[in-house]
Amino acid sequence: MALAIQTIFLLCSSLFAQGQNEFARLSPTGGSSTTAPVIVIGFVGGFVKHDNLVHGTVQLAGRLRNDFPSGVHIEVFENRRREKAHAEILKLLNANHGATLSSEEKQDARIIIYGMSWGGSETVTLARQLERDGIPVLLTIQVDSIAKIGETDEWIPANVSDAANFYQPNGTLHGRPKIHAADETRTRILGNFRFDYKLKPVRCDKYPWYDRVFAKSHTEMECDPVVWNQVETLIRSKLPPMKPSSLLGGSTQ
Repeated sequence: MALAIQTIFLLCSSLFAQGQNEFARLSPTGGSSTTAPVIVIGFVGGFVKHDNLVHGTVQLAGRLRNDFPSGVHIEVFENRRREKAHAEILKLLNANHGATLSSEEKQDARIIIYGMSWGGSETVTLARQLERDGIPVLLTIQVDSIAKIGETDEWIPANVSDAANFYQPNGTLHGRPKIHAADETRTRILGNFRFDYKLKPVRCDKYPWYDRVFAKSHTEMECDPVVWNQVETLIRSKLPPMKPSSLLGGSTQ
């Protein structure tokens, strides 16, 4: 696991520099009209509520909202609410409030999607839905992704620029060990990062007892701060620089 963390750190450092340059390239100039924000969509796993602060998916969204009070739209959805998330994205991209999105509005989209467990499956499915819409996605991140019936979480669609996969191999519920790019010339797989909680257990005292007993390693990954710190770093590498006010007033955690 130490090697995985070191690899992720090096990737994140490189991506942060690249992401800031890419954001500057995509950002509108002074003569542009209203523009859509960067959109960050998270999906919780299982039957978790979108606002349950015990879960890493929700906690991460809260930290991002605190540091990016404007210019970045962050929202978490239950994994069964993908259509609602899709509709919200289209609404946010529709800066000119037209009947349909223009080609410029689609190509200017800056979207990040991440999800845990079934939420990982919905992350890929939403990205594929946006591909059919002709809308690009900056980054997808799957955390111990488990495919839902009728979905595949293995193949990352070609509209996604970068994709990362975090997984653990133990127990009845364990994540997909490897993701692939549908088109390697268009999508970069940042890595399939393996964690093993049999070697280094994580306490998840705030989680229900049945999760800790029947889905032990899956739950440990969900509450592992190391995993979510790496997910957060990857997401931040694609966001605009924080404003000075956010730097001064942001969370110290």
